[in-house]
Amino acid sequence: MSDKHVAERKCILSGEHDARDALIRLALGPDGQVAPDVRAKAPGRGAWIGVDRAALEKAQANGKLRGALARAFKGPVQAPEDLADRIEAALRQTALDRLGLEARAGTLITGSEKIDVALRRGEVHLLLHAADAGEDGTRKLEQAYRVGSMDEDESPIEARQGLVFPAERPILSLALGRQNVVHVAVIDRAAAQRVRHALERWRDFIGQKVGLSAASAGTSDASAVDVNEGL
Repeated sequence: MSDKHVAERKCILSGEHDARDALIRLALGPDGQVAPDVRAKAPGRGAWIGVDRAALEKAQANGKLRGALARAFKGPVQAPEDLADRIEAALRQTALDRLGLEARAGTLITGSEKIDVALRRGEVHLLLHAADAGEDGTRKLEQAYRVGSMDEDESPIEARQGLVFPAERPILSLALGRQNVVHVAVIDRAAAQRVRHALERWRDFIGQKVGLSAASAGTSDASAVDVNEGL
């Protein structure tokens, strides 16, 4: 049985290849300047980057980005000075949009009591905490997550730990269209993978250690779902 083909692209700055969905596409905007196309839907020629914000800003400062873009677009193009800000904002909005879609589809729940019950039943595939969530409430839900990850002889089925969402509760609440959202539990496996993918693209750009824990939340089978699947 052959593995499903994964489309790859080459980063114009590092020269490394990676899955298309893991990179960020740049396209020419209406003003003739390079603009982020994080959904990779803009027409015309594009260029791909797979570096984080710090590396991008360094490449822009020393002229490496300008040369790489000229080669990718077959001619000189302009990159706005705030390109890194625009990319981060676009990735952030994509993650928030994904959460909103999942909320409307009914694949996630909010409210500490409801989440606690679902965690202990082993029904949660991804647990999120707002950046300003209280330590006590987070610790209690993390404990419930571990309880729900145990089999009948109390051996761990798989290591699970929640993720700290890199935005505070007002932003999380607005994305979900609900009030005072502090914790979110995704109860559908495919939905958890879609949310994780959007969050990890944002995390990878702003820095590996920023805003998210490094622990798995029990959605490691990335090949099992289409992370770009719409709802």
